Amino acid sequence: MEIVNEKKEFNILVVEDNPGDFALVEEFLLEQIRRLNLIHAKNYREAKDILTGRCEQFDVILLDLSLPDKTGAPLISEITKLCMNTPVIVLTGYTDFAFGIKSLSLGVSDYVLKEELTPISLYKSIVYSLERKKATQGLEDSEKRYSDLFHLSPQPMWVFDVSTLCFLNVNDAAIMQYGYSREEFLSITIKDVRPEEEFAKIDKGIESAILTGQPECQCNNIHRKKNGDLIQVDTKSKVIEYQGKKAVVTLAIDVTERLTYIKAIELQNQRLKEISWIQSHIVRAPLARIMGLISILKELPTGGDKEKAMEYILLSANELDNAIKDITAKSNTSADVIVKPGN
Repeated sequence: MEIVNEKKEFNILVVEDNPGDFALVEEFLLEQIRRLNLIHAKNYREAKDILTGRCEQFDVILLDLSLPDKTGAPLISEITKLCMNTPVIVLTGYTDFAFGIKSLSLGVSDYVLKEELTPISLYKSIVYSLERKKATQGLEDSEKRYSDLFHLSPQPMWVFDVSTLCFLNVNDAAIMQYGYSREEFLSITIKDVRPEEEFAKIDKGIESAILTGQPECQCNNIHRKKNGDLIQVDTKSKVIEYQGKKAVVTLAIDVTERLTYIKAIELQNQRLKEISWIQSHIVRAPLARIMGLISILKELPTGGDKEKAMEYILLSANELDNAIKDITAKSNTSADVIVKPGN
């Protein structure tokens, strides 16, 4: 029989008390694998010593279910605990289909009957188990990355059920911002963190996302905290599959302070425009009159006309003084407005 794998070295532990069965397994493996490091344990105790004392990990463990010191389900449970993530393939002479199913639920990668064993079937079982382990590990890594991104995000995030609108998961930032405990969040719906006037907007948004297949949605909403405070929130939402349910994952960023600051800046700009208008119209007029009257005074002789001109100058000076006071008041107000809210 042609050797299938010439490059990869396989580290395999065979736990088998029957010397004949071990010799057969070894022969089958050598037919398919050139670089083979095979370790033999004759009972559970030897297997335990090998698994606890060995630094490098095995690629796969071939396990006989009928050992002199431990058998059946208890044996599987102990071996799977000791081997960490190493695939375990059960080799047995018992054609107990029900137990075969149960063994898979206990963490076994495959259940193979010894009487049906061939070099190809054994090698195929090993390769499939290793590939399944890779796929499972990749899925677990992906789920961990998602979990870390979700729970460690500094911004509030949650997942809710599209059908019931119930929260399915929330992160710590959402708990901090909205004031609900995790248990409280998971007992309420998305409508409980929105004012009633926004309910129609929620239904319309979800319906639109599902019907159009829209991958994600960004919008500005009003949210309500547990204490009743209303906040302006920019949300980014995406329809996903979560725990077998159609759901929406949402990132909610509180922009209340930012919007308040923008309004303050806009108000300040408006007041600066008013100041500019006062300078160009109200201040300039009395100033021009004063300058004109001063020129006239230089030409007038002492008398009634000169006193009249002085009255006009005083009147214009008072107008100018009032205009300056108005500018000062508006400038002070603008300075107060530009201070960022919360500082």
